[in-house]
Amino acid sequence: MARWLAGRQWPVHPLAPGRKTPAANCEQCRTRSHEPSNCPCHAQGLWCHGFHSATTELTRIAAWWGREPRAGVGVSCGPAHLVVLDVDAHAAQVPARDRLLPGIRIPEQVDLAGLASGFDTLALLAAYRQEPNPAEDETTLRVRTPSGGLHIWYVNPEPAVRYRSSTGSSPRTALAWQVDVRAHGGYVVAPTTRTTAGLYTPLGAVREPAPLPAWLAAELRRTGHAIQASPNPGPQPRRQVRPTRPGAAQALLQSLVETVRECAGQAEGTGFTEKLNRAAYTAGGLAGAGHLNQAEARQELTEAAHYARPHQTRRSETIIDAALSAGASRPFHPKGLA
Repeated sequence: MARWLAGRQWPVHPLAPGRKTPAANCEQCRTRSHEPSNCPCHAQGLWCHGFHSATTELTRIAAWWGREPRAGVGVSCGPAHLVVLDVDAHAAQVPARDRLLPGIRIPEQVDLAGLASGFDTLALLAAYRQEPNPAEDETTLRVRTPSGGLHIWYVNPEPAVRYRSSTGSSPRTALAWQVDVRAHGGYVVAPTTRTTAGLYTPLGAVREPAPLPAWLAAELRRTGHAIQASPNPGPQPRRQVRPTRPGAAQALLQSLVETVRECAGQAEGTGFTEKLNRAAYTAGGLAGAGHLNQAEARQELTEAAHYARPHQTRRSETIIDAALSAGASRPFHPKGLA
């Protein structure tokens, strides 16, 4: 599967055996603070920093999966020009109706009884726009996840526009509650990858991503997912951004991420939850202030949590997402970063 995907010019990287998270970094990268994009290990053919190491080079891919045949396959969405809707079906408390479809007011007379997952909010969004429900789109690749969710794959037909990744619970950039977006700065688990929870199973007969529907592209722009506008978009309002010393925010986050990784040596009594919550809250605040890419910070936090507590992935991701959202709602510029 990794070779086939790479042949389509979709960069791939290994996932930890039986997991949906990237394979762990080498020891050097676990203990040294540096930007993933500047990692010296990449030149040596190592898979450090998850999707940052993704490649289409067949020799390297053969070496990686020759070293760990049980590894799953992750696809770096940005370089592959993919936009994947990750529809969750996790049991979670339903938020207030103004958080279900960000930016869309849902009148009180609309009966929301029975709404419980991303399948419901995505269907609601499609109904509001009088468009077909993407979860039922048989013209594109759809992959059932082991947890009962759904990955809906699309290819971005507009190279001049990039879309950022997001989580459906984010108070800043989100498409719908329990509908994550995997795009620039994120990755998606490849179909046929098997984890301890089960198999990522393609649905129907279609194995190709269809072009991103125009109405979904418009929704992604409306909800702040567009990173780069088309050439010559016209005058844009000036935004006040404080200059950041290169690497300073990443170094601050890395120091907190390392406290999470250090919990791997002991099962109890290390304050793992508190350390993970603090690191994610800080990352959210830094991302909210424009010092970090939130999707990339989430990736680092998820890798660290998996390294320290590999058997509680879902709980760790819940902590990370909640703390990121809380932090993002309170952007801050720590002393020394501005």
